[in-house]
Amino acid sequence: MALQSSGNPLSLAEIAEEYGGSEPHALSEYYSKGNAPGSGEIQIGADFYGTSNYVPISQSGGSTSTSGDYKFVTFTSSDTWAVTAASGAASNTVDYLIVSGGGSGGGGGGGAGGMKTGTVTASTQDYTITVGGGGGNSSGVGVSTTRGGAGGSGAWSGGGQSGGSGGGGSYGTGTPGGGGGSGISGEGNGGGSGGNNGQAGGGGGKGGGGSNAASYSGGPGGNGQSWINGSTYAGGGGGRGHQSPYGIPANGGSGGGGNGDSGQQSKSAGGANTGGGGGGGNGFSGSSGGSGIVIMRYKFQN
Repeated sequence: MALQSSGNPLSLAEIAEEYGGSEPHALSEYYSKGNAPGSGEIQIGADFYGTSNYVPISQSGGSTSTSGDYKFVTFTSSDTWAVTAASGAASNTVDYLIVSGGGSGGGGGGGAGGMKTGTVTASTQDYTITVGGGGGNSSGVGVSTTRGGAGGSGAWSGGGQSGGSGGGGSYGTGTPGGGGGSGISGEGNGGGSGGNNGQAGGGGGKGGGGSNAASYSGGPGGNGQSWINGSTYAGGGGGRGHQSPYGIPANGGSGGGGNGDSGQQSKSAGGANTGGGGGGGNGFSGSSGGSGIVIMRYKFQN
């Protein structure tokens, strides 16, 4: 809490309460504190009125919002995060969320973009922030994630691509469907396998793998995972279902996964800035994956 900015004269005890020190206190302990010089004469009023030992991170770049004692800095496109480190009792700990762009759907649902969360200790520097579009990698504060794998397409029974989360396998007609692509440990999960009756597998998500196709139904996309801001990211795209009135919709996973095409619903793209995988479509042509996102959180007050 900052010292008073005017009024009654400050006491050495009040300065010590704000800035700490060892008893018996002496003014020499407080050189370079507040507005005090590094040596020479200290003037209690001029050097300490209105000062604080809690100087939080200052920063520019992205879009900043406030929640309680924390600032969230959100990047929905590539940018620079310019940071001046905290000092005094304030913390330089930064929580991060980094999500790559989701994979596009083919016949199978697209895999979600890789998602990582954690903490770093920020320092005074300019951090390069890269936010991947659909199918692109993201990075920031020394952490990178991998684009989602595309859903299987291009040939009957094509396999899903590997990625942060793997794409779902495409469908066969009278032949087995393709296998799902692999996910990367710590970033996501694998996609599901396609079936032999025109139905394809779901793309993997951060929270779980894509499902295998079932009778007349494409495999649902794997669910994403929530973060400390309460939002969910990195859901897998749903696989294409049988194209008949009996085709059962395969929905995308929570966290922006697009829905798969079927006789009862149309395909849809992965959600923007969620890293969701695109939904699988008829003719091996699915929807695009959603763009990624990078978010930082730091404490700016007690």
